[in-house]
Amino acid sequence: MTRRGAPSLVASPVLVGAVTVLVAVIAVFIAYQANQGLPFVPTYDLRAELPSGGKLVRGNDVRVGGFRVGTIEEIQPDTATVEGGERAIAVVDLKLDKTVEPLPRDTLVRVRPRSVLGLKYLELRPGRSHETYEAGDTIPLRFSSEPLELEDVLSMFDRDTRPAVQEATTGFGDALAGRGASINTAIAALNPFFSFLTPVMQDLADPGTRLDNLFRQLGRSAAQVAPVAREQAELFTLMADTFAAISRSPRALEESIEKSPPTLDVAIRSLRAVRPFLADFAAVSRDLEPAAAELVRSLPPINAALGVGTPILRRQPQLNVRLASLNRELRDLFENPSTLLALRDLRTALTVIRPAIEYIGPYQTVCNYWNYYWHGLGEHQSTLASDVTPPLPAGGTVQTQGVKFVNLFQPNNYGSTETSRPPDLSPREDPRVVHPVVDPTTGQPVPQAKHRLYAQPYQPAVDARGNADCQIGQQGYIKGPYNYGFERYGRGTLRDGTPTGGNWSVTKNFDWLSGPTYTAKRLGIGSLSDARRLLGRQP
Repeated sequence: MTRRGAPSLVASPVLVGAVTVLVAVIAVFIAYQANQGLPFVPTYDLRAELPSGGKLVRGNDVRVGGFRVGTIEEIQPDTATVEGGERAIAVVDLKLDKTVEPLPRDTLVRVRPRSVLGLKYLELRPGRSHETYEAGDTIPLRFSSEPLELEDVLSMFDRDTRPAVQEATTGFGDALAGRGASINTAIAALNPFFSFLTPVMQDLADPGTRLDNLFRQLGRSAAQVAPVAREQAELFTLMADTFAAISRSPRALEESIEKSPPTLDVAIRSLRAVRPFLADFAAVSRDLEPAAAELVRSLPPINAALGVGTPILRRQPQLNVRLASLNRELRDLFENPSTLLALRDLRTALTVIRPAIEYIGPYQTVCNYWNYYWHGLGEHQSTLASDVTPPLPAGGTVQTQGVKFVNLFQPNNYGSTETSRPPDLSPREDPRVVHPVVDPTTGQPVPQAKHRLYAQPYQPAVDARGNADCQIGQQGYIKGPYNYGFERYGRGTLRDGTPTGGNWSVTKNFDWLSGPTYTAKRLGIGSLSDARRLLGRQP
């Protein structure tokens, strides 16, 4: 019995076709993935922050020294703090070959154009740092830059500028087209010019010339002139008008030039004599600088004072004539022996009354009691009684009316000698309202207010520490029963059941500080020390 031979792989066309297709698919896949890196090949992965990811796409090359060392795997937006503010940036994931590992910490990253069609690649410029990036690290934004694109430059030329550039180029070409011989002549003439220019440029290039300082000073001068650029423009405009006026009279200009030499000779001789004066004047000017600086601030008040004082000074002679007799009387007074004795007695008198003045002073300086007293006294003696209502006769003043018409029907009135309570009123009654009462002597109705308010005597001005306690004007009519401690009467009732007890009128020395008057508050006087300060004395 014969044995059959083993089957061959190539004997099956289906199997051969399948293997061929599989090999082709693997080759195509490897070729497609070549731009993303070969599979199963280890890579050196980094990230980099870029100012902008515009015109970069996945798969763009990453090159070092012109050689491809990897690709861009991913591009993502992000934000970063740049010069104190937040701005948008791009973060790219780099898949690099192991041949460039590791990269120094000062490696520079830059987006470069690959072609004029807009293709880009990422260029890495390794630095010299001994510190390196590990796989997965990020190259910071400060090591990346964004170059100027050609299309950004060309975008400056808008629709109106492009035809103008074309016309200018055409015009320059036409201008140079027929000037070949003239250009050759100019080039030939430049040869001796450059022969003389060479030593000049050598001198300017010498460090001892300090040409750089010239430009630095020119920059500073321009910076100083910049704030007054408008004034300079006006100056040159006016100078142009001046020169135009001079050019209209050439003869006058010639005569001025002819007289200039003798004028300069006279000036030279004069300046020799003036030089000492100028030296002294310079010293005086330095001494006057503080006064001049102060004059800028003080001149407006001085002008106002002169404006006020000028009319007064015109009347000063008349005043001096009238003062002549006064001065004679003063001279007689000073020559009189009794004057010195009187002054000594006056000093003694001031020494004696000083304690009284120091005691009385706060009443006026803090509380202004002097004016309050005379104002109230004048009204007390001169004002007609407000409780007299026409057509009934109104006679006398407040004082006389108060004496004549005491309301004897009011419990605890001023005319009673048997009471120890202040006038009581019902909480529903206003003591200032006029009520007609019957005069028991005549039987006639007499208009009479329920009660008049008089201030308490011996009020203080300040406390022991000098704080204001101005009680004048702090009294008045308080509506309703008022009871404060043991100094006021409590609630009570009249015979008809009406509640009483401290209603309406309040005239007492309060236990608390009443503070200053309204005017004193406005002036900032809250104590004796404040009054001293306003009077120019140290507290």
